[in-house]
Amino acid sequence: MYLLPLLPLLLGVTSLAHSDSSSDSDSDHEARIYALHAKWNYDYPFSGLASFAHLPYHTCILDPDLHYDIAILGLPFDTSTSYRPGARFGPRAIRTASARQTPYRSSHPVLGINPYRSWATVMDCGDLPITPFDNGLAMRQMEEGISELLRGPARLVALGGDHSIILPALRALRKKRGRPVAVLHFDAHLDTWDATKYPSEWKPSEGAAQFTHGTMLNVAASEGLLDTGHCVHAGLRTRLSGQGWEDYENDETQGWVRVPVEAVDEIGVKGVVAQIVDVLKGREVYLSVDIDVIDPGMAPGTGTPEIGGWTTRELLGILRGVLKEIDIVGVDVVEVAPAYDHAETTALAAAGVIYEILSGMVKKGPPKGWERWMAGEEWEDIQKITDTEAAVQDGARDEL
Repeated sequence: MYLLPLLPLLLGVTSLAHSDSSSDSDSDHEARIYALHAKWNYDYPFSGLASFAHLPYHTCILDPDLHYDIAILGLPFDTSTSYRPGARFGPRAIRTASARQTPYRSSHPVLGINPYRSWATVMDCGDLPITPFDNGLAMRQMEEGISELLRGPARLVALGGDHSIILPALRALRKKRGRPVAVLHFDAHLDTWDATKYPSEWKPSEGAAQFTHGTMLNVAASEGLLDTGHCVHAGLRTRLSGQGWEDYENDETQGWVRVPVEAVDEIGVKGVVAQIVDVLKGREVYLSVDIDVIDPGMAPGTGTPEIGGWTTRELLGILRGVLKEIDIVGVDVVEVAPAYDHAETTALAAAGVIYEILSGMVKKGPPKGWERWMAGEEWEDIQKITDTEAAVQDGARDEL
């Protein structure tokens, strides 16, 4: 799909295969190949196989030498849902809904950048095959798969799947980076509840996985995966347990700052951006977007819909403002359950959110050390230098 830039490589391989032919014959063959590609090597939005935004598609996990800067990765897992399942079909739906994004016509009307034709190699890396029968095994599969794909400075944009996919992503990032990360969590719900406190006389089976798509951030906090005090919920409007503020108190002990959905009415999009950036500036941030942060009138196809959410325009504006100021190390967009939708509304919203995120990431430029890595240096050596520089900057900031 849209592979004309690869023609020189293709033609080089073709000419090697016919090295025993005359030069005139080779030239004619190359001209014919070029003419065929010029005529047929493109897709309309409604044609071709459904990769995200018609990007090159590879099963990246099978090719450790493959280069990409940003990988789109499907995680079709939904067996930790507490209400409506179906998000395992989210990656497929999001890819289909991205069909009108094409590399030749995706320049951002505000940012002035085409994320698919800039410095970054953005690639659709397919889906990880994840078991629907054993949640503990599914977590292992996702963590190992994500760890394998975090090559050099490459960053992943995961298509969920239910929201529990953030847990293996945070585990993999902690192993790779050697430290916890901040989290920017767009969601109607806290997702920091304690799975052991659900009201029930029934005790889980021995060895059962102790997480759901509403408790995985509690698990992440207990495992030291979060940059405590530098994690933000945005768009909250969930009902709480009991008759008081226990859920909020528990959330605060885990180091979270809350930006409720009402904030956009009180201080506007710019005010919400300022609140978020104040907490996250200078940190390494994992960005997680539960599609239910959007009002179900605009995104009905999700597992736990809550009325009174942000509009798609408000969310895009907040993302655009925040992405100018923070450093993203990973992304997920989750909880798209297309069976509860009509006319691809929710998947269209998710595909648009991902385009906004990709545009912001690419506009901000390559991550630190990228140029040296592209020049052939080992990423581990580059990381040691950048980590030392970051530690010096943190020390200077703490002294202020």
